[in-house]
Amino acid sequence: MEGVRGSNPLSSTSGRAQGPDRHGPGLVRSRTFAPMRDVTLRPVGAGVVTALVGFTSAFVIVLAGLEAVGASHAQAASGLMAVTVLMALGSIVLSLSTRLPVTIAWSTPGAALLASTGAVEGGWPAAVGAFVVTGALVVMTGLVPALGALITRIPAAIAQAMLAGIVLQLCLGPVTGMAANPWAVGPVVLVWLLALRFLPRWASPLAFVAAAVVIAVHLSLAGTPVHAAALVPRLELTAPAFTLGGLVGIALPLYLVTMASQNVPGMAVMRGFGYEVPWRRSMLVTGVGTVVGAPAGGHGINLAAISAALAAGPEAGEDTSRRWIASVTSGVLLVPVGIASAAFATLVSLAPEGVVPAVAGLALVRTLAVSLKAALAEPADHVPAVTSFVMAASGIAIAGISAAFWAIVVGLVVRGVLRSHRARA
Repeated sequence: MEGVRGSNPLSSTSGRAQGPDRHGPGLVRSRTFAPMRDVTLRPVGAGVVTALVGFTSAFVIVLAGLEAVGASHAQAASGLMAVTVLMALGSIVLSLSTRLPVTIAWSTPGAALLASTGAVEGGWPAAVGAFVVTGALVVMTGLVPALGALITRIPAAIAQAMLAGIVLQLCLGPVTGMAANPWAVGPVVLVWLLALRFLPRWASPLAFVAAAVVIAVHLSLAGTPVHAAALVPRLELTAPAFTLGGLVGIALPLYLVTMASQNVPGMAVMRGFGYEVPWRRSMLVTGVGTVVGAPAGGHGINLAAISAALAAGPEAGEDTSRRWIASVTSGVLLVPVGIASAAFATLVSLAPEGVVPAVAGLALVRTLAVSLKAALAEPADHVPAVTSFVMAASGIAIAGISAAFWAIVVGLVVRGVLRSHRARA
């Protein structure tokens, strides 16, 4: 099972993955008459945009999530470097081997889940163990079709409602930040709003640039020194510990969120552009990458969903057979960016009150909107979706198990009860 076809992202297919350039004479003609400048420069430019937008719009969320589950500043910086370099290598490997614009990303919803979950029994080592288990589950999904099929049976309304409840807490960051420190947070929100109007794709990256300026001004006025040692990249390895709280409170919700909000939608996005991405190979690469990066603090890598369109869409050139160059370019650029992630983490750690939560919240506003829309798409699922949303948004852990897990359980129970009642009626 190397590819996917039809409405089921896990359906089997024969033959190697096919790019859209092989699907009809019209697309072949576009390759024949594509100007040389388009063939060479546009995919490279799209790859640069993919890398910069993908990293700057969400790395703050990754740092916040890792620190929430017990990582120190150095361990969180190590985790950021691990996932950045691994998703870069994953993009390069899959794009070169398939000649398709396959883009690998870190799990932004997964990082948001960690930020809302908090520390579990066993602390940071237990979180690292949960990352290892998550990667192993992704590998099993690639090897065992039935496991992947089971994930796709989770109703989209419940999965999206859980995700919306998770990110809601982070989306409150700009509100609480404005209340606590309006002079520092206000410019960030203003830049984000103006960019959303005129340069929507760059809204989150420009908000981070505004935050960086605010932090620089704050450090200048306060006279806070920045030590060169804090800017040097280094891996902080942690031996994983496997606990029940880590397994149920982090690993299972992280796996579900990653599959439901990243891998499956990522396949759908690529199919929308005419590309059939090899499912098994993608799961093996991302699952093994997650396991390898876990001891360094990486929470997981997966197929890109939103940012996949940047490398696979028309902006990567009219020649659809060469858009894979965009994904490779993105990966090549992300390697040095990942190595320099210690500097980004240090910058974030020196931010004045409210600035970092505001940037993280602004980056997730669009995710919240899309999740709420998907959760309420079917009127019959409104009540189950809302109960799942409320449970996830509460952030309350029961029996040491995170609210995200209970959100799925509660949503499925309510949905089952209501459907059985309708069936009897």
